[in-house]
Amino acid sequence: MDNINQILQQAAQASAIIRALKADDKQAVLQKLAQVLTLNADAIIAQNQLDLDKMPDTDSKKDRLLLNTQRINDLASSIQQIAVLQDPTNQILSSKNLENGLFIQKKTVPLGVVGVIYEARPNVTVDVAALCIRSGNVCVLRGGSDAFYTNIVLVNLIRGVLKSFNLDENIVQLLPVDRKHVYELLTADKYVDIIIPRGSQTLIDFVRQNAKVPVIETGAGVCHTYVEASANITMAANIVCNAKVTRPSVCNSLDTVLVDEQVLDTFLQQLMPLLLPFEVEIFADPKSYPILLAASYPYLQKAVSEDFGREFLALKCSVKTINGLDEALAHIAQYSSKHSEAIVSTNDEKIERFLNEVDAAAVYANASTRFTDGGEFGLGAEIGISTQKLHARGPFALEKLVTEKWFIKGTGQVR
Repeated sequence: MDNINQILQQAAQASAIIRALKADDKQAVLQKLAQVLTLNADAIIAQNQLDLDKMPDTDSKKDRLLLNTQRINDLASSIQQIAVLQDPTNQILSSKNLENGLFIQKKTVPLGVVGVIYEARPNVTVDVAALCIRSGNVCVLRGGSDAFYTNIVLVNLIRGVLKSFNLDENIVQLLPVDRKHVYELLTADKYVDIIIPRGSQTLIDFVRQNAKVPVIETGAGVCHTYVEASANITMAANIVCNAKVTRPSVCNSLDTVLVDEQVLDTFLQQLMPLLLPFEVEIFADPKSYPILLAASYPYLQKAVSEDFGREFLALKCSVKTINGLDEALAHIAQYSSKHSEAIVSTNDEKIERFLNEVDAAAVYANASTRFTDGGEFGLGAEIGISTQKLHARGPFALEKLVTEKWFIKGTGQVR
């Protein structure tokens, strides 16, 4: 394919069709899509295996790429949750009559054509399609070559559902993986209304630097958990372990533990037995390294400066010794990607300072950062976690896939 101009034209044309679809009809499409996914789980898994076979086991993206029966069922459940959420479009935001007799109303309307660029995350294919259908948007998907076969089977199933409702299949389209088409998408401001990159910092930086279409970033996650001196140490160890080992390849997993020096030894002694079965590699600073070494923790490295502010996306984390809240806040301000940050403490004053002063999309007290997720927040699913401050911040979900439109009715008024 020389260019994707025809695909983008078809997307723009399909936008009018999905925009006019009634809420009940959009729900029906999603309910059927959930059924189709579960009925075709074996076919999806077979195609997914073709992608998995191309990727070495040592690649941290392999877990994100994997689709098994449970994950497909989870995707179907997520679609059903999206289907029953309130339609975010056609909501009246304000309404008033002016002195000159004009009636002015502001409503929510779909964004239009949503372009999403992502990597080895086939779940994004389904999540984005479902969220866009429910919100009356068209989506143009550019998945990575790592998920080539998986994305094809998923998009074919989605388009088949659209066709069964006599809807334009081009409401959901998958672009070729050839990298030359990425720049075309980024500069197609005639046809595409918004671009959302989801993936590595390298991808996000490329999109930001080259896009003519407005961009909403879903940023990389460099996430910290600060164990403050008053913390319940058992709770702190459990929270840190959960944040690191449950899904280490995702953006809300923990990267760095900040620990007040006065509880450093006690905390590490509790943490090590929890991380040991998962073979978590610890990059330890000069104060934590001797403690871990003396305890014969087998997966131990001396931290270098690059290990702070690093998104590991694997069973690895760094440990930094801190002297008090101010130092913790300064470290987070320097190294955070403004995704998700947590404090474990029993000191209410310090908790409030942390929550109010840390600049991040999601801030936690005494809980794991792994909760930063559209489904966990009751939003059904998300396109990604936005780390910027315009339009959407945090889980970029159904409620944010709209913009505003003014409706004015008069009786012949002129200015």
